[in-house]
Amino acid sequence: MNTMEKLKALREQMQRRKIAAYIVPTDDFHGSEYVGDYFKAREYLSGFTGSAGTLLVMQRRAALWTDGRYFLQAEDQLAGSGIELMKSGQPEVPTLAAFLGEELAVGDVVGFDGRTVTGAFVKELEESTAKKQVTFRGDKDLVDRVWEDRPVMSAEPVWQVEISYAGLSREEKLKKVRQEMEKEGADAYLVTALDETAWLLNLRGGDIRHTPVFLSYMFITQKRAILCAQGSAFSEEIRSVLKQAGVTLLPYESIEELVASLPAGQRILVDERKVNYRLLQAVSKGVETVNRQSPIELLKAVKTPREMELIREAHVKDGVAVTRFIYWLKSHIGQEKITEMTAADKLEEFRAAQEGYLGPSFDPIIAYGAHGAIVHYAATRQTDMELQPKGLCLADTGGHYGEGTTDVTRTIALGELTAEERSSFTVVLKGHLRLGAARFAKGVCGQNLDVLARMPLWENGMDYNHGTGHGVGYLLSVHEGPQNFRWRIDKNTTCVPLEEGMVISNEPGLYVTGHFGIRHENLVLVREGEKNDYGQFMYLEPLTMVPFDREAVDINLMSAEEKVLLNDYHAKVYETLSPYFSGEELAWLEEATAAL
Repeated sequence: MNTMEKLKALREQMQRRKIAAYIVPTDDFHGSEYVGDYFKAREYLSGFTGSAGTLLVMQRRAALWTDGRYFLQAEDQLAGSGIELMKSGQPEVPTLAAFLGEELAVGDVVGFDGRTVTGAFVKELEESTAKKQVTFRGDKDLVDRVWEDRPVMSAEPVWQVEISYAGLSREEKLKKVRQEMEKEGADAYLVTALDETAWLLNLRGGDIRHTPVFLSYMFITQKRAILCAQGSAFSEEIRSVLKQAGVTLLPYESIEELVASLPAGQRILVDERKVNYRLLQAVSKGVETVNRQSPIELLKAVKTPREMELIREAHVKDGVAVTRFIYWLKSHIGQEKITEMTAADKLEEFRAAQEGYLGPSFDPIIAYGAHGAIVHYAATRQTDMELQPKGLCLADTGGHYGEGTTDVTRTIALGELTAEERSSFTVVLKGHLRLGAARFAKGVCGQNLDVLARMPLWENGMDYNHGTGHGVGYLLSVHEGPQNFRWRIDKNTTCVPLEEGMVISNEPGLYVTGHFGIRHENLVLVREGEKNDYGQFMYLEPLTMVPFDREAVDINLMSAEEKVLLNDYHAKVYETLSPYFSGEELAWLEEATAAL
């Protein structure tokens, strides 16, 4: 079936149940950013393959909301589908909740699979539609009734991270979590985010592409720790270590019954931004729901000293692979046929040569020329462009190593550049360097620092439509919270002070539709610096060790201070990577990191 036929089939299911509007989000049952094939219902119905977006289907209209990373991609993939694109965050574009508040009639029914939407999301819908006396139904997965060849739910083998890598045992982590529960006066704690369970138990899996997690829930009390997961994914060895840590393994589906079993008078700690609506509805009357930011989210974000040490090692390995790739690309362009996809394969080959490499941390973005303006472009056989010895190529890639997770973007000059390309490259680099050099007081949040990266662009009437930085997990999700760099603040924004041990990306960009895209990204580690009469000061340690392309820099646009920042960074890159290179590669690295 094509998209219009799929929407027709869904509308028939809606009509039978008198559902006026049906919402299909991107999420699985855990609010994951990326999801396994079984959960790709929005992609199946709409044809839009981006990692973020929500589809709304009504009898006469259908619309899809997504953010600025995917505007160009969504316009292309939704063409001819009958689905309107709603560009989230743009002027005159209503939120999905506000749209329903206007479009629904009094007494209408809104449906969704309650396992795929959060309690916070439904609360927003309730507020926007209160005047319409709308009813919500989250008990049916209607997409399942029209998706005839739906993939099975994944249950890949679970494996463990040794304490010599994690720095803390399961028992120590459970103790910390129970201490947080005690502060909130909670009798139970429901954990639904997959990366939080993986972190807590020092376990990893393979149920989501490029993210080493496994489908699971945790139900924790002061005396019990229950893991609800698919038993077939666990070896006898893993079962044994869990039992030793006081963790009971129960079937994945048993979580709803566990939640419902709490007796009246008890308090259950949940994070409504993450817990799905169906589970919140299962909480018995008389049980108090304590809605707080998940304590594991912050515990996980602050890396242990051992994790910090290992993450640096991972970035040396990754720096060798990516730098070798840049040298290869520059020396082979124009000499042989190279496409976006074959270039990505070559970079993966260089990473795979590194000891301890486990695989990509996300689908690689190798975007040449105009494709670089599509923020999260993914080459396909239909779009795979041949690289030419001119213009810019944006390479945003990352890897998982036994020592940690990486994410790096470099924009590479493949030959002659226009004056606009060169000046744009330099302006974005200025913002990257300014943020990377930040010194700030302890207690400052990422929202306070975002302006450092944007100011060089704003001064030139330019901007980029995405956050400047996201948190990165330790051998987990390449995108994690709660730390970030971004300037937009709304009612859901929480200011999270930056603490030593947090890993964040620094990635300003600029995207000129139809021409080129530029992004410069390093991962940085938040560190404590000087402490004096004014308090504790913090700084950002660069983890990524890959040269920026000096051939694309317009030196006349850089201040003396910015030149020093770039030269100092390149000196560090050369010092770190040079022992791993020799011959022509080493000579090139020396030139690529030479002082301006």
